[in-house]
Amino acid sequence: MKTVTHTVAAEGRQPGRTGRRLLSTYRTEIAIAIALIVIELAVGMIVPAALSAGNIANVTQAAAPLVIMAFGVLLVIITGGIDLSVGSVFSLTGMVTGLAMAHGYGSIASSFAGLGVGLVIGLINGALVTFVGLAPFVVTLSTYAIAGSLSFIVTDGHSLPISDPNYYLLNAGTLIPGLPNYALWCVLLLVAIEFCLRKVVAGRWLYAVGSSSSSARVIGIPVNRVRLAAYLLSGLLASFAGIVSISYISNAEATAGSSLMLQAIAAVVIGGASLFGGTGSAIGALLGSLMITIIQNGANLIGVNSFWQGTVTGIVILIAVLVDRITKARR
Repeated sequence: MKTVTHTVAAEGRQPGRTGRRLLSTYRTEIAIAIALIVIELAVGMIVPAALSAGNIANVTQAAAPLVIMAFGVLLVIITGGIDLSVGSVFSLTGMVTGLAMAHGYGSIASSFAGLGVGLVIGLINGALVTFVGLAPFVVTLSTYAIAGSLSFIVTDGHSLPISDPNYYLLNAGTLIPGLPNYALWCVLLLVAIEFCLRKVVAGRWLYAVGSSSSSARVIGIPVNRVRLAAYLLSGLLASFAGIVSISYISNAEATAGSSLMLQAIAAVVIGGASLFGGTGSAIGALLGSLMITIIQNGANLIGVNSFWQGTVTGIVILIAVLVDRITKARR
């Protein structure tokens, strides 16, 4: 009887333990979520339209490509690497997809051609980093330049309108009633990536490689394959983000992703990931992306010159890196 009573009492305390564990695991993400709410309320006090349902919907729709790209960058950063090519992959994907449609290919075939861009560049990045041993910064900076140049070459620098009138449904359609597709893709990726990072062995390997690749090798983790997979997924998600974006604006531009690389890295760092590897979460990357988009939206509504947005993004990155360095030093 005593044992049964003790078991029931322990079960009664279990929700409390689970709650404390979640608070401990996601304390950074909770702080970011609170900061997001505070920023949005502050902007709303100056410009009430910022809190309208229409503006919030516009912010989430505009943030979706950045969120998707940030998920891929997160995987690379967790392993201790960096992917500077994602912005150019984003641009080149849009141009290749639009060019394929202009030559009479269907939207599905054109989309797969666009996704192929990310897979090829992700494979090149991963192979040069893992098997050749080149520095991630050098490799991805090179592919950033190459893909950026190809974005202009394939269409001679001209923008491409999306010829399929129904292609917008990829972004603004509704496979699930009440949930636009741009939000659906973000939710599905968030759940899948966060679950894999927390509960699947391969996801835990990413953290192990980022924490110490030499130790990971000693315990039998396939370090090279893990890194290769991270770069492949980063390229693929950058391409998917590009496809979602051209579906939204119905036009492909060679410079569409020129500023997104910096924003994606900033979103991941703001979300609690360390540029030294070994930490980070999909929830944090999502919140970091939303924070950047909300700051940009608020600045536009208030009337701040758009030329200052790069300065704000750079300052936010510096602050996030400094906080990460101080936190690591204290630990």
